[in-house]
Amino acid sequence: MGGDELAGRVLAGDRRALARAITLVESSREDHRRSALDLLERAAGAGRTALRIGLTGTPGAGKSTFIEAFGRMLTGQSLRVAVLAVDPSSARTGGSILGDKTRMEGLARDPRAFIRPSPSGALAGGVARRTREAVALCEAAGFDVVLVETVGVGQSETAVADMADVVVLLLAPAGGDELQGVKRGIMEVADLVLVNKADGALLPAALAARADHAAALRLMRPRPADPPGHPEVLAVSAATGAGLAAAWDAIRAIADWRRAQGHFAARRAEQARAAFEAEVRAGLLARLVADPGAAALMTRLGAAVAAGALPPARAAAEMLATLAAPGGTAAAERGPLDDAAATG
Repeated sequence: MGGDELAGRVLAGDRRALARAITLVESSREDHRRSALDLLERAAGAGRTALRIGLTGTPGAGKSTFIEAFGRMLTGQSLRVAVLAVDPSSARTGGSILGDKTRMEGLARDPRAFIRPSPSGALAGGVARRTREAVALCEAAGFDVVLVETVGVGQSETAVADMADVVVLLLAPAGGDELQGVKRGIMEVADLVLVNKADGALLPAALAARADHAAALRLMRPRPADPPGHPEVLAVSAATGAGLAAAWDAIRAIADWRRAQGHFAARRAEQARAAFEAEVRAGLLARLVADPGAAALMTRLGAAVAAGALPPARAAAEMLATLAAPGGTAAAERGPLDDAAATG
């Protein structure tokens, strides 16, 4: 399928074409990357937007179950929902370990839904490197809501805030140690906190956890882009559906308030700038790794550090100075560092 045909089918809302397009933007092949950039420009030119919701939380909070129930509620309202589920990567294959699509069978069969699991790779922060571009493709395909589910490793998962309009933190009915573990980092960027599993025997614990988290959030400094009274804490049950409509109302209320105050556009503009800077940094690192001279210099300096001939900070300074010098890494082929490395 040619690039123009693929772009046309994505813009027409073809889910298979969207899956192929996301595979293209996730590819590291240089020819695929060129095609992906053309595709992304076509997607941006369509001028379509969706409500971007980042969903994160502690392991065991029931994120996949929640998305299954929440997504089906939204498709029941004639909304088109895309789910980008970022799974932990296999250390052997680099692929996705969990495969969220198999855990959301009902939503996966819904013609108004699209689910795409992607491995997180080596990127920290709970998302994959190309998740933002996948979001853009889902918007171009005409989806109304794009849910980004993070890996679920705890308080470090703040990267999702750089690509979402509203960040939802999902927690299990527990307090104490769990509250201590998540109250910094992700809890500071959460726009809405949902305590899941508020049903049956766990209902009292869920209501208690809701009160504990609400009290903790009141101690945090209010953010200028928050509506009055936010972040809000709600109790929900993915199993029974209780609280899901209220959660959706809260998400829309946050987004609508930010639009009215001008925060919505400003947030997206800042996210775009941050994405540009991150892409430049990643590209520079990729060029450095691909440079034979730089790789050789890294090997020699690494050997010197391992042998105790150079402290890590000094070796890093030598590396950066060499890269900045005329001739760059080519000059390192004949530099005095060979002697230092040889002492190992």
